[in-house]
Amino acid sequence: MANKAYITPNVLKWARESSRMSEETAAAKVFVTEDKLKEWELGSSQPTIKQAQTLAKSYKRPFALFFLPEVPRDFQPLQDYRKKGAKALTTSSIFIIREIQQKQNWISDVFVENKENKLPYVGRFSFKDNPVTVANDILKTLGINPLRYNTDNPIREWIYAAESKGIFISRSSFIHSRLKLDSEELQGFAISDAYAPFVFVNSEDWNAPQLFTLVHELAHVWIAETGISNDVEPEIKNKDKFHPVELFCNQVAANALIPHELISNLDSNIYQNAREVFKVAKTIGVSSFAFLVRAFNMNIISDTTYQKLKREAEIDFSAFLKRESEKKAKQKDKIKSGEPNYYLLQLNRNSRLFTQTILDAFHGGFIEPTVASNLLNVQVNKFRKLEAQLFK
Repeated sequence: MANKAYITPNVLKWARESSRMSEETAAAKVFVTEDKLKEWELGSSQPTIKQAQTLAKSYKRPFALFFLPEVPRDFQPLQDYRKKGAKALTTSSIFIIREIQQKQNWISDVFVENKENKLPYVGRFSFKDNPVTVANDILKTLGINPLRYNTDNPIREWIYAAESKGIFISRSSFIHSRLKLDSEELQGFAISDAYAPFVFVNSEDWNAPQLFTLVHELAHVWIAETGISNDVEPEIKNKDKFHPVELFCNQVAANALIPHELISNLDSNIYQNAREVFKVAKTIGVSSFAFLVRAFNMNIISDTTYQKLKREAEIDFSAFLKRESEKKAKQKDKIKSGEPNYYLLQLNRNSRLFTQTILDAFHGGFIEPTVASNLLNVQVNKFRKLEAQLFK
């Protein structure tokens, strides 16, 4: 008879519920009935060690946690800044939030212990300040000039600039191949810590909305408002459904990415058709839609022109989404086939800055191999391949 795991029943139940996993889904993980799972959570019977280990892995919890005498104190939920009526966070969102909290908590504790200086820009403003002032301070601090990017990939330039100033930027669209992140549920979140601020961006979207989300979340850091976001977009309808902090951070993002100086000095001929708008928008890393909203809000184009160009842009965007869908399908095939792209995905998910920090600590003998492996979600014998990806 298989060895039983004499786990603490209410801890087992808490682990499942805190992962937002249904009894049906959890039972299927270990090939038992829902009634059998309920027995384990009530303590009237026990799972085998193998079954308990499988559940621990499914809940993204350490196996040893199941044997604690009582429910442990978990990470506190982040402030929910999503618009009213947003659907409840599901397992994938809970897992990525918890994973980033774990990384952030670890690195912040290390920095505090090492007596590192606090980052001066975290909480420099509040959402009652002028969003233009905040946008300009972000640009100045990061050394970003949206009128003249140094590369043809603005989001990469923003990420490198942010991480060079001590902000950890994580991007991912999935937990694993069967657990995807839904951008309608979670587009991004920020942990506005004075020592180790972390920003997460759901990369399910294409680069332009990702960049808008990234700068929106940086605004959260500048006003020290830790929390999660969805429906991050340039045009806000039904403003009463949005938290004031979200409205403010959207204004900051719009002013940072499409400054008044940039859009007011453009030739009016670009508004003849959506394709001309797209060409300009692409050079500054934003969507045609974001660009049109900004031009309309600044009274550069009329409502009639805005509506006309918006309809044209939506037609072009539908065609673009089809091409992106085909591209993503090819990327998924590469992931399944185990190609090196895996290390790039892990690098983006961990954040380049976090990966480099952990690898440096590992090579310097300051942290144990198992700790480094757990923090990076990569086996120690694969570190060399992960590190090689850093310099590509």
